[in-house]
Amino acid sequence: MSLSWYYYRLRTMSVPEIGFRVQQYLQKKREKRKLDQLVPQHVALQEPPPSLLSIGDFDFKLENQSIEIFGQQFNYNQTIDWHLDISSGKRFPMDFAKDINIRTEEFGSAKHVWEVNRMQFLTLIALQYRQTKDEHYLNQFQEVLSSWLKANPYLRGVNWYSNIEVNIRLIVWFFSWEILNVNELRSSHPEFSKFVDQHWLPSIYLHMRYSYENPSKYSSANNHLISEHAGLFIASCFWKFEESEHWLAHAQEGLEQEIALQHSTEGVNKEEAAEYIQFITDFFLIPYIVGQKASHSFSPAYSSMLEKICEYIYQMMDLRGNIVYYGDEDDGKVLILDPEHHFDNFKSILTSGAILFNNSQWKQLDNGFDIKNAVLFGAEGKKRYEALSTSTEDNTSKFYLEEGHFILRKQERKKNREVFVHFDAAPLGFLSIAAHGHSDALSFVLHVDGYPIITDSGTYTYHTEREWRQYFLSALAHNTITIDGQNQAMVAGPTMWLKHYKTQVVAQDTNAEEDMIHATHDGYSKLGIEHHRRLRFVKTKDELSISDQLLFKKTGEHQIEMPLHLHPAVKIQQKSEREYLLKHPKARAVLITLPTNVVSEVMRGNTNPILGWYSASFQVKEPTSVIYSKCHLNKTSELNTQIKILEE
Repeated sequence: MSLSWYYYRLRTMSVPEIGFRVQQYLQKKREKRKLDQLVPQHVALQEPPPSLLSIGDFDFKLENQSIEIFGQQFNYNQTIDWHLDISSGKRFPMDFAKDINIRTEEFGSAKHVWEVNRMQFLTLIALQYRQTKDEHYLNQFQEVLSSWLKANPYLRGVNWYSNIEVNIRLIVWFFSWEILNVNELRSSHPEFSKFVDQHWLPSIYLHMRYSYENPSKYSSANNHLISEHAGLFIASCFWKFEESEHWLAHAQEGLEQEIALQHSTEGVNKEEAAEYIQFITDFFLIPYIVGQKASHSFSPAYSSMLEKICEYIYQMMDLRGNIVYYGDEDDGKVLILDPEHHFDNFKSILTSGAILFNNSQWKQLDNGFDIKNAVLFGAEGKKRYEALSTSTEDNTSKFYLEEGHFILRKQERKKNREVFVHFDAAPLGFLSIAAHGHSDALSFVLHVDGYPIITDSGTYTYHTEREWRQYFLSALAHNTITIDGQNQAMVAGPTMWLKHYKTQVVAQDTNAEEDMIHATHDGYSKLGIEHHRRLRFVKTKDELSISDQLLFKKTGEHQIEMPLHLHPAVKIQQKSEREYLLKHPKARAVLITLPTNVVSEVMRGNTNPILGWYSASFQVKEPTSVIYSKCHLNKTSELNTQIKILEE
């Protein structure tokens, strides 16, 4: 890491955080010096784990023993190199974990290594055994887990670097134990029982201890901290070591605090990364369900917030259940229980929410009673789910005023038609580094009839391929105004921002006939320019007008860029100098009329400079069309764009 990274990182820290980082540094030195003394000679449970899940019936078939990892098929029915980056072929060293540098490409991508080492395929092997009772799968489970335990001694190698990874493994191991019914297996399979006592349980204990002793605090207290509380809570409910009750109380208190701190009063997550919401929600949802079954229920306030989170997920969905995206996305899942590579966890969470909160409206966009919910709720949950009616009501616009997220919507469910707009006037991100936010102030996306037309570009990468990381998080990669090629905030690292912009909602209104939102941000105040954007959606005409006002506070000429990023499925036809017709094979056509004072062209897959790319998932990108408009202004001006959804 460069000296500039350390300098900028220090700038994001408060004085108390600097003290905390010093303590972490000293802890690291002690651990490295006494590494061999940190592993206990003997670890024993104080009591057998109670079965907490009444797993229901499920139809499980696995064609191939592989999972998809960032666009690659990974076959786990083979000898696994647990330190190999499968994307580059590079390998991380078996050094002391906290000394390993993951922020360069020297050893490859830690994200790829960690995704394998979450071991989420263990639950699939366990499900296969439960379904077939074929001893082959139990032997495979033991062999894979044994291989990992041997290859990853405590605090050695990159798989002990990140606490979030430690806690996801704890959660995966809990579900694997329950699906296999290890309590019963230990009495009927003495060799497996010996493996559990001598190898698996000692590592479970070390995972729990690591989780407790390595908290993410201050500017790092985002989804990582939630994962630490979630993993430790679930594990402490189940495996009763000497410290478990203390760890359990600590973790439950942390979850109660963080569900409030990391969400708005309406249940909107503050990280400003839409795809992360399913990931973060599972860290709250699964402990909630496990806690109920273990007689460690959460407070009414926790329950109420969880319900609001589910409602926000529901509001984010278009007619077909597609989520609008903003900020980072990296395909992270807490739990994989379905062999389908494109399992929709947002919809699965709505199924869970419908059961927990008796909400029939969410049922119209959910997954149905999937394997994940069969494992979580069992036969009783299925009965409650099937008793719910399915709502057919049309959804309407939804404004989250304090949070800065606005859904402008006209839905005609019986006709299978919808105009759906998401407007982003939210903050950059959470805490001082806003790790997963993008420079997307006043950006918007448009879905028509349940299909994305004008869309968010995605994420693609974090710590590798620096120029691509900088593009995908930039203002230019979003449907907003870029001035002089600059972002609305300062990029200080791959997941670190400085000089956050502030947004303000100037006016807003929503009714049956039209929606209006007018907002501004100060991200270009350094250039002496204030950007205002006003959206007006006339529902009776299916017309969206966008007015961009650039208020000049200083003299001087500036370059203005205004891209419209299209989904790869959209075909584009230029009708005139300022008119473009957008066609999706399954949705109504869209006519865009650009401002009179811009010059426009269609770009696709440019690399110098980078422009016209779409990333549907982490480490996957493809060319897409972007309507790129620009002009030079030297005084206060207004740019007016018209978008019309055409009748078939």
